Amino acid sequence: MSTRSTRVWLGASALLAVGALTLTACGSGFSSGSSSSGELTSSDDALTVLIGSSGDAETTAVTDAVAAWSAQSGVDATVTAASDLNQQLSQGFASGSPADVFYLSTDALAGYASNGSLLAYGDQLSNKDDFYPSLVSSFTYDGQFYCAPKDFSTLQLVINTDMWAAAGLTDADIPTTWDELTAVATKLTDADHVGLTMSGEYARVGAFMVAAGGNLMNDDSSEATADSDANVEALTYLKGLLGDGVMKFAADLGAGWGGEAFGTQKAAMTVEGNWITGGLASDYPDVNYEVVELPAGPAGQGTLQFTNCWGIAADSPNQQAALDLVEYLTSTDQQLAFSSAFGVMPSIQSAAGQWSQDNPALVPFLNGADYAKGVPTAKDAADVVTDFNGMLGSLATSDPATILATTQKNLEALLQ
Repeated sequence: MSTRSTRVWLGASALLAVGALTLTACGSGFSSGSSSSGELTSSDDALTVLIGSSGDAETTAVTDAVAAWSAQSGVDATVTAASDLNQQLSQGFASGSPADVFYLSTDALAGYASNGSLLAYGDQLSNKDDFYPSLVSSFTYDGQFYCAPKDFSTLQLVINTDMWAAAGLTDADIPTTWDELTAVATKLTDADHVGLTMSGEYARVGAFMVAAGGNLMNDDSSEATADSDANVEALTYLKGLLGDGVMKFAADLGAGWGGEAFGTQKAAMTVEGNWITGGLASDYPDVNYEVVELPAGPAGQGTLQFTNCWGIAADSPNQQAALDLVEYLTSTDQQLAFSSAFGVMPSIQSAAGQWSQDNPALVPFLNGADYAKGVPTAKDAADVVTDFNGMLGSLATSDPATILATTQKNLEALLQ
């Protein structure tokens, strides 16, 4: 996998990888600006914007958008693409000079919100009702909507259409249930490739947990639900696919992620997010594929969503300008421009129609917004997810209930 496609993949998966260790340097707390009830600060100070970029296209698009806003508003602003966003963000807060506006992941929200580092400005957004409700939920902490989701991704099923046709399958065989997924994975498996692959981690397996009616935590991450019967059913189903040899995790195919296993044609199908399109176009342009929605599980359709928001520092001397900038960056026209530039899906519902017209082959990813669930946002949950991922790698020979019971205990410990 090339450096660029690696960055594209990490742009979403890193939402689960940033640990709470990055937050320890800012545990002393900051100003009372974390409340949205106070007046916003205003000054002549220029704004600083810190982003974690997937590559040159994203950096250029954000820089150009901020420059256009500066020209319109008269407020100077500079964009920095971090080499290590989590470290640089943490260092900025620790030194008392954080960026005014920055990318913030769901699993970093609780740590920074709980110590007063963030401005809870969500309810002051003029377009707050336009964001997908599930995304708003991902950035709500202690009952406050903190920050505007900047874009999002979901997981769906990606099919190699040449392998599909060679196996004698047609559109009528596109799986809509888990039983049907098992059937097509079996037909697609031969000596040269396996029927289905995905990364052996919560950020992929979790889609099946949601489709079974479960997830690691409830919607507001106030309760651990890892050991639910639904999650046991989901992992048991996937263990069956692994045991039958019709699915293999990407690592077992010698690949770093599902997109690489799919692109090198070691698998006929993969479960991935919309970032895969950039990786395939860059590294595997000869692979023909189609994106379809994941088949429904026992509880119906389900998938995971991944997102970042535009955080604003509570200590920013120019919160009003920062809020104005965020509203500009999350407007319909600007989000569509970002989508065209680097492939993200807009976080606002008003952009859905035009985005769907512009990206008809990717509509299944957007459809996932209606039934997607977010990843845990409880403080330090990322560390538990990392441990869970370690256990999932040996799912084929492990007891799903035991894996989930361990994860349940670890999550409950966070909430005590």
